[in-house]
Amino acid sequence: MSQEPDLADRVDHYGELTRSLLDSGALTTDWSEAFDAVPRAAFLPDLAWPHDMDTGTDRAVDRRTDPEDWERAVYANVPITTQWDDGKHSGSEPGRVPTSSASMPSVVTRMLADLAVFPDARVLEIGTGTGWNAGLLSARLGDRCVVTVEVDETVAVSARAALARLGLRPKVVCGDGGEGHPDEAPYDRVIVTAGVRQLPAAWLEQTRPGGLIVAPWGTHYSDEDALVRLTVADDGSASGPFLRPLEFMKLRAQRLDWRRFGNHVGEYPGDAAETETSVSLSDLGEDRRFLGPKFVLGLCVPDCAHVVNSGEDSSTVWFFDMTEGSRSWASVVFRTGARPATVHQSGPRKLWDEVSGALEWWRERGSPGLGSFGLTVLPDGTHRPWLAEPDHPVPSFAG
Repeated sequence: MSQEPDLADRVDHYGELTRSLLDSGALTTDWSEAFDAVPRAAFLPDLAWPHDMDTGTDRAVDRRTDPEDWERAVYANVPITTQWDDGKHSGSEPGRVPTSSASMPSVVTRMLADLAVFPDARVLEIGTGTGWNAGLLSARLGDRCVVTVEVDETVAVSARAALARLGLRPKVVCGDGGEGHPDEAPYDRVIVTAGVRQLPAAWLEQTRPGGLIVAPWGTHYSDEDALVRLTVADDGSASGPFLRPLEFMKLRAQRLDWRRFGNHVGEYPGDAAETETSVSLSDLGEDRRFLGPKFVLGLCVPDCAHVVNSGEDSSTVWFFDMTEGSRSWASVVFRTGARPATVHQSGPRKLWDEVSGALEWWRERGSPGLGSFGLTVLPDGTHRPWLAEPDHPVPSFAG
């Protein structure tokens, strides 16, 4: 039988989290009543895996064997994995790929503030997950105003049950979030709790003119996302700024399958052209997350994925063309304590030339931060990133 933590302990842990979020500004006072009424712990399973932000590791906490440890973990300001490997994982050890989670409370509350809801606003949520976010929305706006879509049936059933235990009954739909939910459209607000690489047209179509779409968006160049807040126009387009960096599990239909690059490189380096570069790993932002140019490089070099293979004496950065039918690739070998680095490029696209050109463009403009950029999405699905203003598009260095 599951042991329940002492009520006083629960209130203390939750109160500490609430005070911390209020003091930091992550939780705004207009959301505090809903936050008090809808505790995070009510949506988390007995066995879960909090993520240590400093070490990048996950550990198991189990309410059945150590309720106090579990209580501390679920009210800490950390993300918690609740499902691994699309539900195919078993046991208490972490799985291979996290596929459902409870986001950091500070991320949840800041995104809700960015949503700028108002009384009776109709909200579509993409990615129900544990159901906590939908619960907060329902407590603030009322059940009839909230529709949430979850692709995984097991996850959707669990979220619906957790919501019902608190007396909350938003509409929980099991389906492809990329299709939205047209039956209840139009919506005043759309909030997305999964990283996306292409905003589906359905989300724009189902949002009323003047409505907002808040979503973690990025490119396949890296896992880094940025929260974008788009305002939908009368013509069906949507445009708005990037607010801040963050990272979410990717929408299942938009995950990057690295197996697609299995035939890009045959005999290495083969007949690839060889050059040198004075650019360093640090210049590319590979030694830090969210603080370097990686997000911007993804904007300027479309349809390009990259990965770093680190060794004892050297690191190799690989670049792959994602264009259908293309096998263009590039590699840059950085040797510890030595310069220049060795570049190999193969195929019609000179991917390293594109990346280095984009890096130079960014530097020439004073290395603007993520908050200087924004995104416009046209009704036909075209995505146009921009710098400072929508009429200043970011250049594409694709050859």
